[in-house]
Amino acid sequence: MGVGCAYELAAVLLRESLPRRWAHTQGVAACARKLAPLVDDRAHVVQVAAVLHDIGYAPPLVDTGFHPLDGARHLRTLDAVDDRVVRLVANHSFALLEAEERGLRPELADEFPLLDDQLLVDALVYCDMTTTPDGGRTTSEERVGEILGRYGADSIVGRFIRRAAPEIHASVGRVRAAADEAGLAL
Repeated sequence: MGVGCAYELAAVLLRESLPRRWAHTQGVAACARKLAPLVDDRAHVVQVAAVLHDIGYAPPLVDTGFHPLDGARHLRTLDAVDDRVVRLVANHSFALLEAEERGLRPELADEFPLLDDQLLVDALVYCDMTTTPDGGRTTSEERVGEILGRYGADSIVGRFIRRAAPEIHASVGRVRAAADEAGLAL
């Protein structure tokens, strides 16, 4: 699936029903475009995953209520979607930790093994966790704080994000370091 088709699918699923999620998605995708030189020939994978990473929130796709799993399960049914994209969507932003909080870790891990490409994984984390809900740019520290404020520290998402924060910040740091080394301004 190309980036254009990914946009069409995400727009159909999110634009009307979840406009704020659609704005976030567009911001994540814009960030992925900026990272394209960093990931070279894998740029399309990161860009498509960025556009599709939150489609599991779309009402027609909700099954478990865990958007990475619901979105990846839908993408798996589409022949044109690269397996790396599906696995990135399933595991974006340390989803295994949230899956554990929800009692869904075995399903997520068995159905969608982690992608063995640290730069691609980090690139999607960077794009997702440095983009506000409205599609603007932010820091990972501010984004984690925003998520905690929105969901509450004792919620499933709050517990997950507190556990994932060190890994999120480390991913963001690795992307920034790689971008600096490559002379790419973020």
